[in-house]
Amino acid sequence: MLITAIEPRRKAMSALYLDGEFVMNLDAQTLIENRFDVGREIDDDELREIIRLSGERRAREKALWLISYRSHSKKELSDKLRRTCDVQSAEAAAERMEELGLIDDREYARQFSRKLLFQKRMSKRHAVYELRQKGISQEIIDEVLEEIEIDPRDQIREVIEKKYRNIQDERIRRRAFAALQRLGHSGEDIRAVLAEYPEYSEDDGI
Repeated sequence: MLITAIEPRRKAMSALYLDGEFVMNLDAQTLIENRFDVGREIDDDELREIIRLSGERRAREKALWLISYRSHSKKELSDKLRRTCDVQSAEAAAERMEELGLIDDREYARQFSRKLLFQKRMSKRHAVYELRQKGISQEIIDEVLEEIEIDPRDQIREVIEKKYRNIQDERIRRRAFAALQRLGHSGEDIRAVLAEYPEYSEDDGI
């Protein structure tokens, strides 16, 4: 196959033409580094290799952009990369970011679990589910959550004080109960805390 044209495209890409026919857009820097010039003869193996190299470069660049925006778990990063890259390139890029120390599932799990427990006031049980969704191993989850001491009833009180100030109202209590259950708190803990806030009665004159 003969490279008959290489034309610049947007986002540092170039269109590759073989034997007068457009083949695909590839990363321009990869083409330059591998001396893919007009007039060069290439075979199928060389074409497959340049496609692989181009895909991996683009995946690494996208990975760096994503982790500059916020931290990611390895699985989360790989899953996002797969939206625009092939599976092999996405996994290779995530692996490389881990090797460079730019992503770290253990440190990610520490930060994410604290956000879930102290900001969103989720229960530890629900935090386990959320961490699993991010691809964190059970070993790391157990280790990270073991480091954190937190009273679920204090979490419930904080949610009530922040979002349900009129908690004596029966409708508000039901709404709060449902919301706290969605955060993973047990019915027993929720009822125990709600008992600290007496409901309105007719004798209250309200």
